[in-house]
Amino acid sequence: MTSTALLSAETETRRALQLDALAGILPLERRDKLAQILTDDDVETLRHLAREGMGENSLRALASDLAYLEAWAIAATGSPLPWPAPEALALKFVAHHLWDPARRTEDAAHGMPAEVEASLRAGDHLRSDGPHASSTVKRRLAHWATLHRWKGLESPLGTPAIRTSMRLAVRASAKPRRRKSKRAVTREILDRLIATCQTDRLADSRDLAILLVAFASGGRRRSEVARLRLEQLTLETDVPLDPDDPNSPRLLCMAISLGRTKTTQSDDDARVLLIGPPVAALREWIERADIKTGAVFRAIDRWEAIDDRALTPQAINLVLKRRCAQAGLDPAEFSAHGLRSGYLTEAARNGVPLPAAMRQSQHRSVQQASRYYNDADQALGKATRLAI
Repeated sequence: MTSTALLSAETETRRALQLDALAGILPLERRDKLAQILTDDDVETLRHLAREGMGENSLRALASDLAYLEAWAIAATGSPLPWPAPEALALKFVAHHLWDPARRTEDAAHGMPAEVEASLRAGDHLRSDGPHASSTVKRRLAHWATLHRWKGLESPLGTPAIRTSMRLAVRASAKPRRRKSKRAVTREILDRLIATCQTDRLADSRDLAILLVAFASGGRRRSEVARLRLEQLTLETDVPLDPDDPNSPRLLCMAISLGRTKTTQSDDDARVLLIGPPVAALREWIERADIKTGAVFRAIDRWEAIDDRALTPQAINLVLKRRCAQAGLDPAEFSAHGLRSGYLTEAARNGVPLPAAMRQSQHRSVQQASRYYNDADQALGKATRLAI
């Protein structure tokens, strides 16, 4: 091995060891690949962001996007990302990722050059065919801008030229925005999933609690469900079944302190309530699993031994898909995010005011939350039934 190659290998090993310090945040099954792509400055920036308390999901997405940007810059220009990035490089990124497939059939030079695409595919950075989704490009540009700010540099990503090019490219893009879950887990679907959890197996007890808690707490994100800890739970005073009748049967009530989420900070004191069956299911799981502290939802092996570590967000997604298969549903049509969209859809169907639903779901964007209300109104309204 030459001295240059040896130095490169030592540098990558050092970066990999530094990335180890971010275990549980970054996708470390790709640690060695990240160490090859990211520069020393990139790794130090990520470590700084972790120390500053950036949310796990946000940091994971930022690291993934940074790795892609670095790989694209090398493939497109032969050099790593420059800091600050020139406006022309950002425009090139937009042109390479948002293009017109119809124009491509007439002009092979339109969009991402073949050699750049081949390089990204060879490094397993590019898997999809055709132009990128506009939401993906917007997210990567936003993360690019964030990294400029954290480096104390002026970003070119907010210039009029970039904003105009993005607006025009999105308008011309034929690729529709994909939903995170093709179908929402509405109450009807949830009942079918719950019906698969009716034995006394520990896995059934755990999965029942996961499904009910994730849905009833406002459609919690899979990362929030995965990292739920016993210390976040507080048993509240029982509440009446009918809020207008204080003499109606009493229901168990429990509060979940959310801490840091995608839309809240650890000191926001944000919390949501669980009432009735979700509380009973959660308490039964905690009692059966003998959980005294730490992670609430944990892995179970085939001998029903319970792991000390929390389930991963991916495991929460797999729980939902496995229950969909057992319920005779197509797992490909559902993801854990379907519990979130399903909660808001069901709230709209039941006439729950949007602000009240958002208080439980902790959506901050009225525009984002109201999409589910609009979908429910459209499906149930007269405007879509004029031909019937």
